[in-house]
Amino acid sequence: MNTLLPWRTILAVLLCSIAGCNLSFAQILPGISGAANVDQGQYMPQTTPSFQMQVSNRTQVQSPLLGSIPVGKPTAETLQLSLRNAIDRGLHQNLALFLGVQGTRAARAEQLRNLSDLLPNVSAHTTETVQQINLAAEGLPTNLFPGLAPIVGPFNTFDARAAYSQRLFDWKAIQNTRSAGEDVKAAQLSYKDARELVVLVVTNLYLQVVAGGSRLESARAQMETARAVYQQAVDRERTGVAARIDVVRAQVEMQAQQQRLLSVENELEKQKLTLAQAIGLPVGQRFETTDSVPYGPLPPVAFEQALADAYRSRPNYLQAQALVRSADLARSAAVAGRFPTVRFDGDYGTLGLSPGNSHGTFTAATSLQIPIFQGGRVRADVLQQDAMLQERQAQVADLHNRIESEIRTAFLDVNTAAQQVEVARSSVDLANEQLQLSRDRFAAGVTDTLEVVQSQEAVAAANETYISTLYAHNVAKASLARAVGVAEQTIKQYLGGK
Repeated sequence: MNTLLPWRTILAVLLCSIAGCNLSFAQILPGISGAANVDQGQYMPQTTPSFQMQVSNRTQVQSPLLGSIPVGKPTAETLQLSLRNAIDRGLHQNLALFLGVQGTRAARAEQLRNLSDLLPNVSAHTTETVQQINLAAEGLPTNLFPGLAPIVGPFNTFDARAAYSQRLFDWKAIQNTRSAGEDVKAAQLSYKDARELVVLVVTNLYLQVVAGGSRLESARAQMETARAVYQQAVDRERTGVAARIDVVRAQVEMQAQQQRLLSVENELEKQKLTLAQAIGLPVGQRFETTDSVPYGPLPPVAFEQALADAYRSRPNYLQAQALVRSADLARSAAVAGRFPTVRFDGDYGTLGLSPGNSHGTFTAATSLQIPIFQGGRVRADVLQQDAMLQERQAQVADLHNRIESEIRTAFLDVNTAAQQVEVARSSVDLANEQLQLSRDRFAAGVTDTLEVVQSQEAVAAANETYISTLYAHNVAKASLARAVGVAEQTIKQYLGGK
């Protein structure tokens, strides 16, 4: 499928340019911010602050992490939703986890199927037949035996019997069963890794809603400021102190802030819908986030300890190792296709004319089957499994290095974002001070509304920068928890208080 991606991208861009639309590459390729684990079909989001969950309908169809199985019906009450509650709901209702459970069940079924080749097979049957035989039709010359009637019967035959069969030794079946056992472990670890991803996705969506709420508060405050400046300009024009251009300029700024407020309100509602879809809330259920997730420093975490914890507990790394063991056992099973097998077959039952006129009979046989020539099938199986083994070993080696890179990247992002938050916070204070000074200068008649409008825009930009950097810092901390493999246990500790 990846080989088709470039021309589809080019076609989408061409169609978009013809239609005159304005779409980013992230919208054209909503899955570009993540990587697919081809072997297990897992969605692996990046562990950097640039990780942005795309909220288009197309993404929701493509990624089960953004889907869920809703429960209940919407109520008239407004649900108070904390981060912990949102994560718990996601861990119970998210579609990716439901699919993960089914994957584990399928792996377990395959293990049982392989195990059945080694366990005894016991069956029982009862038959009672009535037969009449034409000896001539069977090719027996009845004229050679005087007195022998050509028609024999009818006569009854009753047979009640239990059969038992088992492979006493089949190294190929033994190794296949062990390989399937490792596949079950890998599926269980895949489910655990999916839980980590759900925690990261739900946390990210919750933080988006929190950031959207902060933007809404900022937009409302800027709207009130713009309205106050506009009213101040109107009053000054009436007294003949200010020119008409000051009123018009202030009105334009007020309407611009009104447009911004409407846009922020709309975006926040869409972010809430995406979060509700991911955690299984019924459509139409109103809710409010209760955790503001302010700035907080990262808990003391040493890089060496984080790396050791990741190698020891990160589910997808343990899963990759389990898949290597499975491939190694599968290769051993393929080699065992050259080995002899020992089998036992037996039965015991009662045989006679009727149930009251019968006698016990049995058969027992042990067979040794030695493969001599199978047309190269064994060699083909060995080559196939050896290729799978080397592929998975390479994936483990790559993941080993990638984990260290992800943790280093997460630490860099956390530290940089923390510094950016401090600078952005200072910029907000300075921008607010600048706005107040500009309003005072305008009230004193020293300047016009141009300076005030510029100061308002500076406040809006500073607030947006602060909200964005705070969001990036929190996402970086959540991504670090995911990179270490402990997101489900420590996400709240990493993010801090209310």
